[in-house]
Amino acid sequence: MIPERAPLTASTAPESPFQLRIAVMCIMAGAFTQALDQTIANVALPHMQGSLQADRAEINWVLTSYIVAAAIMTPPTSWLAARFGEKNVLLFSLIGFTLTSALCGAAQTLPQMVLFRILQGCLGAPLVVVSQSIVIAKYPAEQRATVMSWWGTAFVLAPIVGPTLGGWLTDSYSWRWVFYVNVPIGFLSALGIIVCLKDVQISTPKRFDAFGFSMLGLALGGFQLMLDRGADQDWFQSSEIVLEAAICGVGLYLFIVHLATVGSMLFPRGLFRDRNFISGITLTFVTSGLVITSTALLPPYLQTLGGRSVVDVGLLLAPRGIGTLVSIQIVQWTVKNVDPRIFIFVGSSIAVSTFWLMAHWTPDVSTFTIGATAIIQGFGLGFVFIPTGILSFATLNAEYRTDGSAIQMLARSMGGAIGVSLTSMVISTYNAVVHANIVEKVSPFNRPLFLNATGMMWNPQLPMGARALEAIASHNAAVVAYSDAFLLMFFLGLLAPVVALMMQKPTGIVKIEPLPE
Repeated sequence: MIPERAPLTASTAPESPFQLRIAVMCIMAGAFTQALDQTIANVALPHMQGSLQADRAEINWVLTSYIVAAAIMTPPTSWLAARFGEKNVLLFSLIGFTLTSALCGAAQTLPQMVLFRILQGCLGAPLVVVSQSIVIAKYPAEQRATVMSWWGTAFVLAPIVGPTLGGWLTDSYSWRWVFYVNVPIGFLSALGIIVCLKDVQISTPKRFDAFGFSMLGLALGGFQLMLDRGADQDWFQSSEIVLEAAICGVGLYLFIVHLATVGSMLFPRGLFRDRNFISGITLTFVTSGLVITSTALLPPYLQTLGGRSVVDVGLLLAPRGIGTLVSIQIVQWTVKNVDPRIFIFVGSSIAVSTFWLMAHWTPDVSTFTIGATAIIQGFGLGFVFIPTGILSFATLNAEYRTDGSAIQMLARSMGGAIGVSLTSMVISTYNAVVHANIVEKVSPFNRPLFLNATGMMWNPQLPMGARALEAIASHNAAVVAYSDAFLLMFFLGLLAPVVALMMQKPTGIVKIEPLPE
C-alpha cells in the first residue's frame, strides 16, 4: 500500500493580508520569469545562431533543451517540497534559476549554452509547480478562483509576451539580455518571499521513487533526442535514432508497468481516477503546444522569409497578449454564471481555426492580417487557460495538489517541446522534398530559363543564374514547409474542443468571492 501525502499545513502563524499579497506577487513574478524563458529567446535565435556558430537545427536545442530539462525535473517537485518545505524549495529554485540565467547570457559557444539551458530548466522546474500549490493552499475555496486568475494571467501571458520583450531587448542591447533580464526580477522576488511568506510544509514526507523517476527521464530524454536528431540523421536509417527510440520505448514501458503494479510515488494513482484532471492535462498539453510552437515558428518565418526586423516581429506577436487579456477578463466576470466547459470549447475552437488561416499565409502577408490573427488567437486561448485550471483541480483531493501541479507542468512542457520538434521535423523534411521537386524543373528543356533577360539572370549554366535559381527554390520550398507545419498544428489542435466536451462541471467550484483587504 502506497502511503498518501498528508495535507499541507502551515508551520508558522499565517501572514497578514498585506504580507500575503506581497508574497503572492513575488511568487507570480518568479513563475512568470520561468514561463517567459520558454519563448523569450525565440526572436533572438537568428542572432544567437551566428554568435554561437550553429546551424538552423542546432539552434533549436536552445529551446528544446530548456523545456525538456524542466519537464524531466518536474515530477520530483512534490517529493522535494515534502522533504525540504515548499518555501525552501521555491527559494532554492528561484535563486538557482536566476544564476543560471546569467550564465546563459554569458555563454560563448553552443555546447555552453545548451548546458546552461539544461541547468536553467532543471532549477526552474519547481517554480511554477510549487508557486501554484502555495497559492492554492493559502486561500479558501471561495476565494481561490480569483487568486488563481491572477496567477494564471501572469503565467499564461509570459510565453505570449516573451517574443515581444525578446525582440526589443535584442534590438536595443543584444540577445544576451533576454537572459540577463531575469536577474533583477529573480533576486527581488526572492527577497520578497523571504520577508513576507510563511513556510508551508508537508507533515509526512514520502519516499523518493528513484526507479520511476529514472525510467520517466529516460523515456522523455530519448523521445526528445529522437525528434530533434531524426531529420538530420535520416530517421531509422541511423543507428543513433534506433538507439534513442529503443531507450524511449524501454523507459516508457518500465515506467508504466511500475506505475500499474508497484505504484509510482512520483504520480499517485489517485490522480488518474479524476476525469476532469485527466481532461485538463490533455488540454494543457495541446494548448501549450500550440502557444509555444507558434511563438517558435513565427519569428524565423517573419524574419528569414518575410524580411522583417526583430523588433517588428516582436511587435507583431504582441496583439496575441492583448486578445488573451481581454478574454481572461471576460472569464473572470462571467465564470460564476457560465459553464466553464463552454468557455473552453468556444475558445479552443477559435484559437485552432487561426492556424488554418496561417497555413495559407505567404511571407508578404500584411501587417494587419498578422495582427488580427494574433488578437483572435489570443482571445480564444484566454478562454481556455483559466477555466481549464479551475476544472482540472475542482474535484481533485487537496492531498494531490502539488502532484497535480507537477503533472500539469510536465504536460505543458512536453506539449511545447514535442510541438517545436515535430514542426521543425516537418519543416526540414518538406523543405527538402519541395526543394527537390522544384529543382527537377530546372533543365535545358525548360525554355523560359534561357530566353531574353531571364536567360541572363536564371540560366542554370551560369554561376550567377544557378545561385539565383537556388535562392528562389530554397525560399519557395521553405514557404511551403512552414504552411505544412501550420496545417499540422491545426489538425492536432482539433483535439482540444473534443476534450472540452468530455469534462464534467462540478458543483460550487466557480463561485468567486473577493479577497480580504
